[in-house]
Amino acid sequence: SRLGWIKRHQARFAAQERQAPYQYVTGEQHIFLGQPYRLNVLHHHGHARVALGTEQTLELVIRECSDAALRERAIMAWYRRQLKALIPPLIEQWEAVIGVKAAEWGVKQMKTRWGTCNIKARRIWLSLGLAKKPPQCLEYIVVHELMHLLARNHGKKFIALMDTHLPVWRQSRAELKRASH
Repeated sequence: SRLGWIKRHQARFAAQERQAPYQYVTGEQHIFLGQPYRLNVLHHHGHARVALGTEQTLELVIRECSDAALRERAIMAWYRRQLKALIPPLIEQWEAVIGVKAAEWGVKQMKTRWGTCNIKARRIWLSLGLAKKPPQCLEYIVVHELMHLLARNHGKKFIALMDTHLPVWRQSRAELKRASH
């Protein structure tokens, strides 16, 4: 009975552009806060470090003997640090606006979600993948998860609260639905 729906979704999935797995080598394009950066891998003998360079580059300074897995860990650790610097002001701002308080928050790798909220523990988790998305997407997920402290599910109350506090939330949601983690 759902064969037409299944075939449409299979065709849409098959038509999606696929990105080859990263090798974390010079010249690759990596995304940070919705902006493309060309990776520039530089070698040295100390600890790995990552920084935004000039002219839309992402500089990875790492030992010459590093493999792709080590280079990936360095970049992911950098993404995590960036998010952990960006999130607290957003949480503080939106807790005051919404009138809620999260007991704790964290960042973790998530394959199928952009965020989660444990209502009982008042804890929110945000996906590491949000480091690649535009800032308004991160803000949307922060607000979305904090809103669950007032409205458990995605019912009428939740939607009304989102519409009241963040009227443009549907655009960010649409962008995240188009994207992969």
